[in-house]
Amino acid sequence: MSHPMTPAAVHKQYDEGMTAFRRQLSDPGARVAFGREADGFMRECACGLWRTDRGLTPLHVEYFNAIYAKGNPVPTALYWELAASVEGYPGFTLPGFFRRMVQADLERGKSQSRRFVDTFTLMLLLFAAVDGKVSEAEAGFVNSCASSLSSYCDHAGVAGGQSNLDVSEFVARRTDGSPIKTGRPEDGPISPASAPQPQNEAAQAPGQSQPTLDELLAQLDGLCGLEKVKKDVKGLINLVKVRKLRQAAELPIPPMSLHLVFMGNPGTGKTTVARLLAKIYHAIGVLSRGQLIEVDRSGLVAGFVGQTALKAQEVIEKAIGGVLFIDEAYALTNQDSPNDFGQEAVEVLLKGMEDHRNHLIVIVAGYTDLMTDFIRSNPGLESRFNKYIHFEDYDGGQLADIFRSMCQANGYRLEAEADSAVVEAFQTMYAHRDENFGNARDVRNIFEASVARQANRLAAIDTPSKEDLMSLTIADLDLEEEVPSEKNES
Repeated sequence: MSHPMTPAAVHKQYDEGMTAFRRQLSDPGARVAFGREADGFMRECACGLWRTDRGLTPLHVEYFNAIYAKGNPVPTALYWELAASVEGYPGFTLPGFFRRMVQADLERGKSQSRRFVDTFTLMLLLFAAVDGKVSEAEAGFVNSCASSLSSYCDHAGVAGGQSNLDVSEFVARRTDGSPIKTGRPEDGPISPASAPQPQNEAAQAPGQSQPTLDELLAQLDGLCGLEKVKKDVKGLINLVKVRKLRQAAELPIPPMSLHLVFMGNPGTGKTTVARLLAKIYHAIGVLSRGQLIEVDRSGLVAGFVGQTALKAQEVIEKAIGGVLFIDEAYALTNQDSPNDFGQEAVEVLLKGMEDHRNHLIVIVAGYTDLMTDFIRSNPGLESRFNKYIHFEDYDGGQLADIFRSMCQANGYRLEAEADSAVVEAFQTMYAHRDENFGNARDVRNIFEASVARQANRLAAIDTPSKEDLMSLTIADLDLEEEVPSEKNES
């Protein structure tokens, strides 16, 4: 085994590599996004990488805190914070800055996103060598993540091909030449067949079974609250199933638009339901792929003449066979500038819906009043969007249930006093909600803040027990700060 690099040397290599790459980006927007988001993305990937290997050491923490480029905040994670992040790694997600980089490549005829894949691979190999070697499992993780980035470039049409960097050359070998297979047995081997997919692409790995309709409906039923939404979605599914039966029986099928308007406040589950609906439509044979492509105004509208149509058309092409979900769709038409290109994006969208009417479903989403104005802004929108599903705010009890489900999903347990306080706090939050009320998003923010406080509390304990690591106390929640009471507000 070779000796691992010092954290200072790791930081020097990381900073120099990432800074040099950022300077090469010719698109200012891509350069800003990369500088702002890349460090967080790389630290998240480091957590996924270390999850494939056995155990954390204090050196892992020092490596983690060394992952930042010049001019960015320096992380100060503690051992227990890093351990929680490693265990809670949610899987590879295509970062926003990379999407911006790919878009800039398409607009400028460059292939800088391809070069980032090499930079990304080398940085992850740097983190893998925290113990002085790169295991086969770690190499598999690096390969699968890099493949996801490369596949996105391929799908988007970025010039260039796959990287020539061979990760297997970095794998530590035994004296007989066989690779060292570290990693936890319960995780299983990591191979290209199990490579994580870019977010919202929803491509199915070879050999992996598709969820059945019953399984998807069970997931829908398992969502907290949303009873009216569930009823509306099931009614829509039944209507589609009967239409297909009539078609098979060679009976007339009345015209029907499957495009939808989701109305409601942020954090009410609109994206979650849209993703499930895409998979359900695939399960019953309405959509050939069942992927969800999620965009907002920035994903459809360009800032200069002639580019909006190309940008919007590219998004539509990616969504064919699945669902195109446009969040805050009203932003396409409520701009005051006479030179705004949002209306052009709407026209391209309408044409795409007509050209691919049997292979594309569009869901537009946003605040109720603003979405009503959006649909009325164009006769073409009114004719194609005639089904509305309203997402009510979660009440206090439902917010508490969502918080409990987040705890359970992440291996935490609320102490009895803390659980009672959660119920009371979320009832207060609901009763005094205003236009800034974030529903489940607010719950997630409170959960993440509670986990951070727990980590700070446990850092003072030399050897916390498993029960200590799982327990959230009323002090960890600090709900008086997170959810101001009526008395405090007055």
